[in-house]
Amino acid sequence: METVTFKLEDFEGPLDLLLHLISKNKMNIYDIEIVSLIDHYVAVVNTAEDRDMASMSEFIEMAARLVQMKSFLLLPKSEEAERMRAELTGMLIEYSMCKVVAEKMRAMADGVYTAVREPAQLEPDNSYRLTHSVYVLEQAYNSLQGRSLRKRQPRQEQFNTIVTAPFVSVTSRIIRVLRGLTAGKVSALSQLFTKTDSRSQTVATFLAVLELVRGGRVKISNDGALTVNKRKRRTEEE
Repeated sequence: METVTFKLEDFEGPLDLLLHLISKNKMNIYDIEIVSLIDHYVAVVNTAEDRDMASMSEFIEMAARLVQMKSFLLLPKSEEAERMRAELTGMLIEYSMCKVVAEKMRAMADGVYTAVREPAQLEPDNSYRLTHSVYVLEQAYNSLQGRSLRKRQPRQEQFNTIVTAPFVSVTSRIIRVLRGLTAGKVSALSQLFTKTDSRSQTVATFLAVLELVRGGRVKISNDGALTVNKRKRRTEEE
């Protein structure tokens, strides 16, 4: 193998060095002779003139990775070797494309004069120049008034309807539902709920119906009709 001494500082990183070796040894980047490339790379790193660990760390890290890949390649039908090979090939192709694009952008920038100046200091103008209709101004005023009212401490009377709300038990609603069904006053689920019911009454009624259905005392059809399970009732009476 031909011995050539490189300065690692001449390369932008391990991938740049690998691309140089591929080009120098006339390899096809889409069908790289991995073992040969690894040998060339490790030889370059071992004979490099650089001894600064800060600059050599990433090159040494890649060398360790390549040596690990080579050990897998020596195994028959190693899936890990094929995975690492495909990953390295993809990285090299992507890096080579980035270099081509960077070179084109560098060529486009050559000869282009770019002037940069310090941003101008402008005095802020806080004047409000928009015009609005009376209706919009009225809305804004009312919004501010409402905001100020919300900041005031609420009066004690405002909590009376919340604190003194009557408790409605599920048991009392169960009795009410059964009496309504037995007397024929209620025949549909919608008749159990009225607009005048409080939230507590509505929730208690709903839970009462669920309890009756679960216990088999009441049946609900698809159209919402309610019927008393007479067999269940007769069994309980016996």
